[in-house]
Amino acid sequence: MALALALGAVGGGCSSSPAPATPTPPRSSATPSESGTGFTGIVRGAEDSVGALSGSAGALYQFRFRQIEPGSDRFTFQDRELSFFFKPTPDALYFQIENRQNRLVWIEWERSTFYDPVGNTDKVAHGSTTWSDRFKTQAATQIAGLQRYGDFVLPISYLLDPTGGVQSHRPLIREDSTSPQYTDRVFGVDLAMTVEDRPRVYNFRFKIASVIPR
Repeated sequence: MALALALGAVGGGCSSSPAPATPTPPRSSATPSESGTGFTGIVRGAEDSVGALSGSAGALYQFRFRQIEPGSDRFTFQDRELSFFFKPTPDALYFQIENRQNRLVWIEWERSTFYDPVGNTDKVAHGSTTWSDRFKTQAATQIAGLQRYGDFVLPISYLLDPTGGVQSHRPLIREDSTSPQYTDRVFGVDLAMTVEDRPRVYNFRFKIASVIPR
């Protein structure tokens, strides 16, 4: 199902309002572990379920997430310039950003940082980052005034050598017998932005609130 996003303000008792669906990135598919990788699955693209419980259909467990920084029960944040919506999944962290002003905004991937659920920090990969980009400088992404941009992010070291020309990567959270070990773990991203030549960093953290057997 396509990801339907609802943008809203948080903090200070602000209200929220629905937003049009974001463009859908490539849907995920998981394959059995390949010899020598040590991974339980390989993801192509990223999962885009809209269900309350995220996870692959054949997984042993499903996950519930909470946004803890900044705190929000709707996975949202908003300030004068930008509005954010997030969708955590086991495959990757989806997001949509709305540029609320008629001015240029840039996502500075090179200055952004991902914090994975096992305590590591890394550079950020997003939907168009390839295996060959791991040691290159990633170009910034522009969000025009009053426009929206949707994508997903994950640690750049999770990228795998692609097959069939499609981005392949390790899942952000393993969906196997080790899944319960992720309960209460925290992950997130520091998104570096430039708003009219003014640098800003937005910090977002998410907790794996529960791991539920199917």
